[in-house]
Amino acid sequence: MEYLEDNKIEAFEEEDKEYEREEDEVVDSDELHDMQECLSQTDLSRTDDNREIQRLPMKIMDFPSYTTNSNKEEMLLGLADNFWHQYTHLYPDRKPLFMCPQNECGVEKFVCTTLRPTLLPYSDLYDWDQSAKFVSENLTMEPLSPPLELPQSLFSSTSVLQKQSGNCFDFSVLLCSLLLGAGYDAYCVSGYATREMCLMDETRNICPLLNKVKESSRESPQKPLKKYTVKPPRQLISKFGIQQEAKKQAKMQEALHKKQEEEARLKEDAEKSGPDHLYGLRVHCWVLVLSGKREVPENFFIDALTGKSYATNDEHFLGIESVWNHEDYWVNMQDCRNGCKDMKFDLGDPVCWEYLLQGGSKPLLLIPDEEDEEEVNEETIQKLKTIFQMPPSWVLPIVITPKEFETRCPHGKKILQYKKAKHEKWAPYLKKDGHVSRLTVYQDTECTQEVEIQDCFQNRKDKLDVREQHKIDQVTTEYFIPGRTDSLKVHESRCLAPETERSMTFYSNSRLDGLQRRDEKPLEMTEIYQGRTDFLYYKHTVFGKRPKKVAIAGGPTEANPRPILKITERFYRNKEKPANEDVAEHTFLLTEDRIQLRCHRNDDHITTSYWEFLKPAHLGEKDTHIVLTPETCISYQVEPSEKFSKQLYVYETLLTLQQAEQNAKNNVRKSEAEVREILAARAQEEADPQLTISTYDTERNEKSKEKREAMERAIEEERQRRAVLELDYLAPFLAQLGDPERLTRWQAQQVKEECLSDMKQRLIEKANLIQARFEKETQELQKKQQWYQQNQMSMSKEDEDSYLDYCSEAMFRIHILETRLNRHKDLAPQKYLALEDRLVKDPRLCDPLLPS
Repeated sequence: MEYLEDNKIEAFEEEDKEYEREEDEVVDSDELHDMQECLSQTDLSRTDDNREIQRLPMKIMDFPSYTTNSNKEEMLLGLADNFWHQYTHLYPDRKPLFMCPQNECGVEKFVCTTLRPTLLPYSDLYDWDQSAKFVSENLTMEPLSPPLELPQSLFSSTSVLQKQSGNCFDFSVLLCSLLLGAGYDAYCVSGYATREMCLMDETRNICPLLNKVKESSRESPQKPLKKYTVKPPRQLISKFGIQQEAKKQAKMQEALHKKQEEEARLKEDAEKSGPDHLYGLRVHCWVLVLSGKREVPENFFIDALTGKSYATNDEHFLGIESVWNHEDYWVNMQDCRNGCKDMKFDLGDPVCWEYLLQGGSKPLLLIPDEEDEEEVNEETIQKLKTIFQMPPSWVLPIVITPKEFETRCPHGKKILQYKKAKHEKWAPYLKKDGHVSRLTVYQDTECTQEVEIQDCFQNRKDKLDVREQHKIDQVTTEYFIPGRTDSLKVHESRCLAPETERSMTFYSNSRLDGLQRRDEKPLEMTEIYQGRTDFLYYKHTVFGKRPKKVAIAGGPTEANPRPILKITERFYRNKEKPANEDVAEHTFLLTEDRIQLRCHRNDDHITTSYWEFLKPAHLGEKDTHIVLTPETCISYQVEPSEKFSKQLYVYETLLTLQQAEQNAKNNVRKSEAEVREILAARAQEEADPQLTISTYDTERNEKSKEKREAMERAIEEERQRRAVLELDYLAPFLAQLGDPERLTRWQAQQVKEECLSDMKQRLIEKANLIQARFEKETQELQKKQQWYQQNQMSMSKEDEDSYLDYCSEAMFRIHILETRLNRHKDLAPQKYLALEDRLVKDPRLCDPLLPS
């Protein structure tokens, strides 16, 4: 295809005329008849996507860029029209290009100028995945109608955001504008895709939240065998028999695997949709991101409808007609029989891509002529690049308010349907319980039998983050973020009733006891600890059945606690103690009055020391005689010592273990009470969920709003108070006359004289007051100076310094008073004259119509 040369702008009219003449010569009578029949079957009353040119809430008509085209835009439309004519002439079998659709005001605009690169002030929109997720959640998809033709209109991103709906072209233009603003090398792509992609049908796709990446199972490194380890005994089993059994198991596994594959294939075939008669013809628009900028390693596609990324050879994309960004427009010249699998995306290659303008950002790959390989002058290349530059975008700046960014979904709610799953989303604070997301997994494709429900929450006062409900086994798992007073992290249970099967995980770093996990069954409780100073890491408690007792009306529920049968405590190794004295495990058999104790093992030993104590009656009580029999302490010592066999050591050890047993019983009761408190708190939190509101959220924070209103009321009251203070200066004198509505000439003269007289008296009194203070300070200073003259010879250094400080302060006060007195003498006449002038101009006193 021969492209526009340097004189292409001047040759518009000639080329159009030649094109019309060629069309007249080529079209014969038969082709004209066929064309008439085709046009007669075309519904001209249809509008693109059933979207009429409408006025939006914003006053678009007030912006000239929406309703008119500048001279540069008109020239660009002419270039595009000429390019389109040449393209349709040379490639009549290909569909028309998407170049100059109408905007929301019915004005033709070039698609490149519809892109408005924008970097919004939100950190989440700086990466492509979050930007794509925002666009897919913020807008509602409108399918193209009919799906085989390009849309006749393309709205601005500002209008699309206000409507919160649009087709795939509107989605892609908005996403591409955000990606260009964030620094990506992004392009809008006009092409063809599968039915599921065009209709945003994800009912046959697995929900992305369920596609969890399975971590590769790493084999635990085997410990090296020690030189003197005991070898295991030989297994007297026939190797041939083992081989035959292994072959048999392999055949069974292979048969089972084939059967499962066949069942999965049949199931997939049953779930597949029927054949698409419009396969390869459905028009679609998506976004292309090229490698290079923002450390993108390879090219990839983004479907703006779903926000998902795909490889450029994905089978969902069946062909490309054109791509464009805010700088240039490229037409695909490659074969798309195999979809996009074999396509090259080097836009600077004129063999694969034909460009509209020569001022684009992609460098042009110049191929010299084979006949005369003349060197291309750099000035010529620069001249070609500056023939025409893309005019600026006509779209208003893309603005997303914090409230719109937070709400995202249209009307704050959006539902996505997947294969055997449904994903519901809500805006924060839309639901009273802080619900923002719910993922429901079903057992069947008709989505009737629920298997699992996963709820996500935000801004909960109880710090609840995620709740998972397994419908089959009736297990509920709740996840909490840090910040709870009980440091609860995960709670897994079947119900909120106490003494039932449950599991609690805690943030051990924020607990004083270092509790990390607590597993509870009806008659058992296991606790795991971490980072304790006493090296305790495991505690297991066994309970007995609660004895039947008559409940006291109004009494506490824990008045009849479960009896404790056995408590087992395990400890880490304490390197500061000898292994023979460092306890590894305590076992308190409370019903048998026995205590079992096991110590740690040295590295060079194979056995551990062991004790078993039988508690004598009345142990630890005062004024009691304790008899220690051989059955009281049964032990095995790895390193026997004389002190271990003494009765005093045994007695002291028994007392220590008895105290440890009592402490263990108390801790178990505390754990039971804590479980009851947590369950009661969770029941109250679920019955009346509370949400936290940020201090900076002035719209929802009632306390901040009340505080702001109180400040505004205080300011208004202060303003009114100042207004009241500014009273009429004639009010005291008019009150003496009875506040008449109108003054006589004599009354006006009297008020004027009394006001001036009062002003004169106040000025004199102020001058006398300043003069009196001046004379008083002067007399006191003179008296102090006389005292200094009389006692100068007998004064100490401190008295002399005190005298000098007093004189300095007194002189300062005298100077200030003298300055004020002189200033008052200068200003007093001016104040008097100013008042006299004000009285003369006062309309109540100078009215010539005053009665005499």
